[in-house]
Amino acid sequence: MALKMRIAIIGQSNFAADVLELLLDRPNIQIVGVFTIPDRGSREDILATTAIIHNIPVFKFACWRRKGVALPEVLEQYKSVGATLNVLPFCSQFIPMEVIDGALLGSICYHPSILPRHRGASAISWTLIEGDEVAGFSIFWADDGLDTGPLLLTRQTNLEPTDTLDTIYKRFLYPEGVKAMGVAVDMVASGVAPKIIQAEVGATYDPAMFKTENQVINLQATAEKIWNFVRGLDSVPGAIATVLHENGTEEQIRLFGAHLYSAGPVSNGKVLRLRGLTKTAWIHSGGLLIEGTDGAFVNIRRIKRGTKVINASEWFKQAEDQSITDFSEDEMVKRSLVAGIWKAILKEDVDSSTDFFASGAGSMDVVRLVEEVKETFDVPLQNEQVFMAPVFEEFFSLLVRFLRQASACSDDQQLNFQAFTLKANKREIRVPTQLFINGEFVDADSQRTLEIVNPTNEEVLCKVACASATDVDKAVQAAHSAFYGSWRQITPRQRGQLMLNLADLMERNKEELATIESVDSGAVYTLALKTHVGMSIEAWRYFAGWCDKIQGNTIPVNPARPNNILTFTRKEPIGVCGLITPWNYPLMMLSWKMAACIAAGNTCLIKPAQTCPLTALKFAELTVRAGFPPGVINVLPGKGSDAGQAVADHELVRKLGFTGSTPIGKHIMKSCADSNLKKCSLELGGKSPLIIFADCDMDKAVRHGMSSVFFNKGENCIAAGRLFVEDRIHDEFIRRVLKDLRTMTIGDPLDRSTAHGPQNHKAHFDKLLEFCRRGVDEGAKLVYGGCRVPHLKGYFFTPTVFTNVTDDMFIAQEESFGPIMIISKFNGSDVDSLMQRANRTEYGLASGVFTKDIGKALNFADRIEAGTVFVNLYNKTDVAAPFGGFKQSGYGKDLGQEALNEYLKTKCVTVEY
Repeated sequence: MALKMRIAIIGQSNFAADVLELLLDRPNIQIVGVFTIPDRGSREDILATTAIIHNIPVFKFACWRRKGVALPEVLEQYKSVGATLNVLPFCSQFIPMEVIDGALLGSICYHPSILPRHRGASAISWTLIEGDEVAGFSIFWADDGLDTGPLLLTRQTNLEPTDTLDTIYKRFLYPEGVKAMGVAVDMVASGVAPKIIQAEVGATYDPAMFKTENQVINLQATAEKIWNFVRGLDSVPGAIATVLHENGTEEQIRLFGAHLYSAGPVSNGKVLRLRGLTKTAWIHSGGLLIEGTDGAFVNIRRIKRGTKVINASEWFKQAEDQSITDFSEDEMVKRSLVAGIWKAILKEDVDSSTDFFASGAGSMDVVRLVEEVKETFDVPLQNEQVFMAPVFEEFFSLLVRFLRQASACSDDQQLNFQAFTLKANKREIRVPTQLFINGEFVDADSQRTLEIVNPTNEEVLCKVACASATDVDKAVQAAHSAFYGSWRQITPRQRGQLMLNLADLMERNKEELATIESVDSGAVYTLALKTHVGMSIEAWRYFAGWCDKIQGNTIPVNPARPNNILTFTRKEPIGVCGLITPWNYPLMMLSWKMAACIAAGNTCLIKPAQTCPLTALKFAELTVRAGFPPGVINVLPGKGSDAGQAVADHELVRKLGFTGSTPIGKHIMKSCADSNLKKCSLELGGKSPLIIFADCDMDKAVRHGMSSVFFNKGENCIAAGRLFVEDRIHDEFIRRVLKDLRTMTIGDPLDRSTAHGPQNHKAHFDKLLEFCRRGVDEGAKLVYGGCRVPHLKGYFFTPTVFTNVTDDMFIAQEESFGPIMIISKFNGSDVDSLMQRANRTEYGLASGVFTKDIGKALNFADRIEAGTVFVNLYNKTDVAAPFGGFKQSGYGKDLGQEALNEYLKTKCVTVEY
């Protein structure tokens, strides 16, 4: 029959408290007393707090003996509880033998090593320092020796190369240790607990690592020994090294986050001299690289200077004043909440200079702080960031930065950038003119600039920075660091919130964005407001909703009998993505691609069209206000032959999204293959057919037919490049089109009555003139336009109509990308020939048909070779509907769920069980 036991728990810490909680569930035992350390100030040990909650007597002794003799008053209080078994889960005090032997059944003690190896207070540290392959713990019967008593039970686990003092404690020693203490007590209660005498073979007693002199690392050792020493003291107290500064001074530092390094020589590293190291140490982008005596390397990720932990890679960075002084009222309220969390943990009053660790906090307190702050404020805080900001003021500033990243900053917050003031549309708009790299506006390499011309009056608006290959590399490096750094700390749901914040800011600034778009690209203001900007906002909101819904699948596969197989897929972001966008919809094309890219979890850099980059730069400003971390989004105005080519060639860019002409798309595709075989999606040229049958709704066909060609001045990738009109209505259709054209208002795009603005830039304007000249030369009938709008300064091109166009003509085969309607007629009896003509092109972006006969419409949709088919309407795109072409109109999709796949990679995982 099991023995009813009276247990005294002697020790401290969360570990001991959890053992107490575990034993309270045993019906055959009674906890009669808890003996622990005195309060530190007003900070009570968690074991005492837990015991008081359960009405268990608590005794707090500063010491149990004096000059080797047990204190009588302490012995008396211990004996008063009448314990039959002492349980020592974690005890830092020396307990006299009168207490150890004072219980009828003796005392059992937890020790973090597989005894007899590594006796002493720092056993688990030495398990790592000595490079043991197995770690574990022992529960033994205490005697008058130091960890020498008979063994009751042991547990062990293999040591992983990624293990540190912290990780082995958290994953094994703590959770399994608590359970094992319960098992040990049950064995004692059942009378089956063994007493196995410890062997002397292999027994060690290792130096205590809480002594500073034992924490100094010996750098005259192999890389493996250096690595083991650092991880054996990680994250408390840290291995000590000494930096020798060039001015002759010395600085003591502590090293954390070690791993063996085999990635080859570092690039752009800076020398750091360490005492005792005869070889060169390097600070590089990955940390501090130390060469061992065997020629192998160890990399150190984090360094502690004074009370603050920094990334080792930041050693040489000039100290920046990161203090925040402009706290809002709401942030000051949050400050009180944070101070309350600190006070509850530290059990003392908190002010701006309170140091978390100097106040007695330990590793479990770090966990508690991080989890309580996460729960209260929903921020992606990590344990190591507490070590990097241990003082309350630093910690609160860190928290505020996270909170500001998760919500839009005030619109009147001034960012530091060079700008020009656009005075238009009864507004004064401050527009950045520098490159946007790593969250900052910076000048281009060699101060290169681009002249930005207003297409309405042909005058220079401003000069903006012109990116070079060097600038592209800086942006790629920033995006790469962000992808593997700050961006990974943002959860999918928080990522979606950032995107919604950005959409809200775009909404609040939509008049400014539309004004910039109109002046910079020539877009009619009302269209810019509704489509250029309006659809951009919709794209960000739509894809924000996808952020936390990107998921893989489980797949049934043939099992490996007699075992089973689980196969599942993961959808993962690709990494750094390069985006190159055209000049017809500057902000919308940016948003179509970037919103999907960001929602999928990537970082990016975009090269907007060199003729109209201003909305992209204004957008960059809004990303800062929305709280995007530096490096996630980078904007680089520049020339396609220079900056665009550098994006396509860069080996750290893993995906390129391009919208532009087919010839350039072919060149881009080749560059993507030659560089690093990067994933590529292309939205290229079009010569979209629009078929108008005689049984159509004529009013609707004329209205949409004109829109299909003249929408956005014809600068529209899905514009109907060829209209096939049935011969029975051909002449009437043309008459009605010409009637409407004669009443179309052409002029200042900012005028609300304007329907048709200037072409984007001079080179394109001249191309349209040549296009029309060639059509006339080949015999097509020019029935309207084909020339500059008379009496207007600027790149105003008259809407144009050609008839009698045959399929072999240049204007029937090539894209004009302008307001030029190309009309051919057909006979309704020969639909097969009509479909052959419609498909007789290397383009396949969009198409359309007007008919009241649903059979004709569906037959057309079935046979046409185009990525988009419009039936009885045209130009109707939506952010939820996929958009992309066939054949030489490119491949891949923008918009809709399918667009996410362009910025994701699928990983297949197969597990046997």
